Amino acid sequence: MSFHAKRRHFVAGHIDRRQFLAGCSATLALGLARPALSQQQRLRMIFWGSQTRAERTYAAADLYMKAHPGTGVDGEFLGWNDYWAKLATQTAGGNAPDIIQMDYRYIVEYAGRGAIAPLDDFVGSTLNVADFDPLQVDSGKVDGKLYGISLGANSVAMMVNKAVFEQLKLPLPDAKTTWEDFSKLAAEITDAGIRRGFYGAADGSKNEQIFENYLRQRGKALYTADGQIAFDAADVAEWFDMWAKLREAGAVPPGDIQELDQQNIDTSLLTQNKVAVAYANSNELVGYRKLNKDPVVLANFPRLTAESKGGHYRKPAMLFSVFAKSPNQKAAAEFISYFVNDLEAAKVLGTERGIPESSKVRDALSGTLDETGKAMLAYVSGLGDLAAKLPPSPPKAAGEVLIAFQRTASGVAFGSQSSSDAAQAFVTEAAEILKRKT
Repeated sequence: MSFHAKRRHFVAGHIDRRQFLAGCSATLALGLARPALSQQQRLRMIFWGSQTRAERTYAAADLYMKAHPGTGVDGEFLGWNDYWAKLATQTAGGNAPDIIQMDYRYIVEYAGRGAIAPLDDFVGSTLNVADFDPLQVDSGKVDGKLYGISLGANSVAMMVNKAVFEQLKLPLPDAKTTWEDFSKLAAEITDAGIRRGFYGAADGSKNEQIFENYLRQRGKALYTADGQIAFDAADVAEWFDMWAKLREAGAVPPGDIQELDQQNIDTSLLTQNKVAVAYANSNELVGYRKLNKDPVVLANFPRLTAESKGGHYRKPAMLFSVFAKSPNQKAAAEFISYFVNDLEAAKVLGTERGIPESSKVRDALSGTLDETGKAMLAYVSGLGDLAAKLPPSPPKAAGEVLIAFQRTASGVAFGSQSSSDAAQAFVTEAAEILKRKT
């Protein structure tokens, strides 16, 4: 199921969980029909994610409102692709929500065009980040000012259907698995024909996170510190060629099947039971396990060779920012502080958005984590030499470059361009985008 503008309206008081799950239209009607409290302050919040994230977020908001009588919260969530299109429209129109879920790759862009507000004046009073890892606090800074608060640390990962590997008596991918090893495993799973139209792994050719990991293993990066591309057409051509060979071997699905994945948990080919391996962020294990009947486990991305350094890094899974034109900036900062520090809220939120940044919250959760939470914590903290330094925030045009990369990769998958021609075209387009946006 793909989520489009799923909205829940809160008022200070109780709204039955069953009413929310009955559907967004019914919930909207309930929210509008119920009279607001006098002098009520209302906050609007928008975030991307799955039904699981929405339920946890709304439960935490319920707790916040109980602790802050007279405050209402309007919550809205969408799938990843729809989210950024809508947020761009809202910020351009000056009517974005007060609280905005922000991604590390977009924070420079939104801060640079004045769409989100610096939060420095709230730190130490309204906004508490005293026991956060300083590096994670810095991940929300642009040009020395704080524009986002990390909601948890994570790293990229493969989501692996453990049952398929056990059924075929194949070794699970691990820290020693190379791309050559992975290619053979994926092809063997497809060839086993355990079910109709089932492939060893999803096609990751347009997944920028895997591409970045691949580049970092080669001593390169997506972007330089001054916001230019840090790779060349040969790197991209080799990348497209690698996936073309996997496609030809049947290890990954053809383009038309892969396009069924709309880049969210609900439409992932793993959730659709069409592949044994998909690619995501480690915190998304919560949602994958909820939507998949077979057991799903985490694995790192493969190495180029057994001797290659890893391409992983620990990053903010996502951040909360405040709309620059919000009339409720202080109240929004107060909500964010509650979200990342309150122990009761932490019990509800768990590790679905990553490993909490507050050491107090981590300590409180450590003894209460379920098996999924423990698996995520073990993965992020156990990357070892697979992980290196967090790269600089991508430049403000990175979102447009990503769209070009995905479009180009899809073209190669459908056979409309060769790997070399597509690579050169993409590098040229990316350079033009970055030049135009500087």
